[in-house]
Amino acid sequence: MTRDSAGEPGADDGGSVVYDLAPDCTADDVETGRSYLAEINGIVDYGVFVDLSDSVSGLVHESVLEGTYAVGDELVVELESVRENGDMAFEPVDVGDDYETESVSRDYSLTGTDGLEGSIGDQVHLEGEVTQVKQTGGPTIFHVADENGVVPCAAFEEAGVRAYPSIEVGDVVRVTGTPEHREGSVQIEVEGLSTLEGEDAEEARDRLEAALEERAEPHDVEPLIDWPAFEKLREDLEEVARLLRRTVLEGRPIRVRHHADGDGMCAAVPVQIALQRFIADVHEDADAPRHLIKRLPAKAPFYEMEDATRDLNFALEDREKHGQQLPLLLMLDNGSTAEDVPAYETLAHYDIPIVAVDHHHPDPDAVGDLLDAHVNPYLHDEDYRITTGMLCVELARMIYPELGEELRHVPAVAGLSDRSKADAMDDYLELAAEEGYDENRLQDLSEALDYAAFWLRYNSGDQLIQDLLQVDSDDEDRHRELVEFFADRGREEVDEQLEAAMPHLEHETLENGAHLYRIDVENYAHRFTYPAPGKTTGEIHDRKIEETGDPVITVGYGPDFAVLRSDGVRLDIPTMVSELEAEIAGGGVSGGGHLVVGSIKFVSGKREEVIDALVEKMAEADIDEALSSAAPIDD
Repeated sequence: MTRDSAGEPGADDGGSVVYDLAPDCTADDVETGRSYLAEINGIVDYGVFVDLSDSVSGLVHESVLEGTYAVGDELVVELESVRENGDMAFEPVDVGDDYETESVSRDYSLTGTDGLEGSIGDQVHLEGEVTQVKQTGGPTIFHVADENGVVPCAAFEEAGVRAYPSIEVGDVVRVTGTPEHREGSVQIEVEGLSTLEGEDAEEARDRLEAALEERAEPHDVEPLIDWPAFEKLREDLEEVARLLRRTVLEGRPIRVRHHADGDGMCAAVPVQIALQRFIADVHEDADAPRHLIKRLPAKAPFYEMEDATRDLNFALEDREKHGQQLPLLLMLDNGSTAEDVPAYETLAHYDIPIVAVDHHHPDPDAVGDLLDAHVNPYLHDEDYRITTGMLCVELARMIYPELGEELRHVPAVAGLSDRSKADAMDDYLELAAEEGYDENRLQDLSEALDYAAFWLRYNSGDQLIQDLLQVDSDDEDRHRELVEFFADRGREEVDEQLEAAMPHLEHETLENGAHLYRIDVENYAHRFTYPAPGKTTGEIHDRKIEETGDPVITVGYGPDFAVLRSDGVRLDIPTMVSELEAEIAGGGVSGGGHLVVGSIKFVSGKREEVIDALVEKMAEADIDEALSSAAPIDD
């Protein structure tokens, strides 16, 4: 029903009242026998086309027109007829110069996105913010977010032509239309779409913001185990969970970059699935989880410029082709060091939010101003023993707690994959055992993840990794067969690699009593196959620890890099890298890691000088039984 400016039904026109439809009025608001204010939007040989509102238009035939007209002129008309196809015809009305104009607005009862399924085929009204505008070969699809969710709204001008061209992402709009099922999703067929302005817009934004803040709140879940060290990081994780949930509610895409190893995948997969399930709850579009969250593995232990420019290019293309907002970047098991800065600064030119959850030794002075949130145990006087996978299982539960039962074994896999010596490992192993994962099965799973990650390279391998990790996967037999196959293949190829490499291992005893083993992995290990240099060095290291029972340092090096592993020796690799960078002019030294695991890059011409200086620092390092694999570190 139409209303006049006072909110009461309008009087019969009698030639003295002209009604001015609000932009969101539809054909249902036009009554015969009433005069309406129209604007000419087109002139053809057979008449003029007029607009009464954003969605009400029609033809005034030349046979009833007198004089000349121009686009933009106002004309008073009344409804003449409506054809079967919905086309409307109008005729001019002479009301003279002395007439009153009364505004006609919709008498709204907002339905909201939560009531759409029960309103299929009925006219509904909602107010929300436009989060995406996608032009298809047919209609224009506006994704609109209100207090309860995000719904696609299809508006048709003509095939491939942008409907409502003045409406952009970020506008607060009022939508009138009919919900229909389209390809497994609910979509509103738009009858009227208008931008809210003034007090209406302010009121709507306040309402939406209050609802957004409430829905973005993370779930209050008890950690899987009682671990005082983790409690220090809980507030930081809640901040990230809040930010990620809000990002979903705003309809912004999320790109997850993670280290391509066992801990990185144990971190990224739970968060990915939690976000996908939350997106499915929020969005009426069934394809939204596939489009709005992507997991991207990274080989380097930092965010490389190659990855950053590729991510940025895809984001800009998605904005251009699909009308998406630029994404939030979530860095997992990576992203805390000065080496990440150039890539972060590249994204900063486009105001892309960046969040890092990591357990490598951080450089907060370098990355702090570039991150919207940063979780790292070192920021709370803890260290790498709290792995990123352990943290992200709790993060995933804060985002979507119903996923929790599927994740109880994952922290143990993450800890074994990253050789965590935290005393909490006993509790995580016990938790996994309750789910049927004894330590042998967990070790197999860790090996299988490493093997799969190597061959997947830059591909996320979503379904394969979920089947291996047995998360969001319900085929128990396939999971066990895959793990057994990949783990056996991985161990066989490790044995072949070490059989070739071990005869070329160099050994010396350092002044501090530690054994130092060196291997030229460029010349004495198979290249471009499994295991990679870092894994090869780690496997040699593990065997020498078992063989000697003493403090051991192992270095695998190539023309311009070195991979470091230590056991029972307090190396503090990040500090050593910083010192080498300052001491060796022209060495191009960079790198990082943990106290006992890390990697270094340098220019090839300085390799001998860098390695010699590195060995000197190793010889001065303290022997620390607490860092021995035979003696788990107490918290």
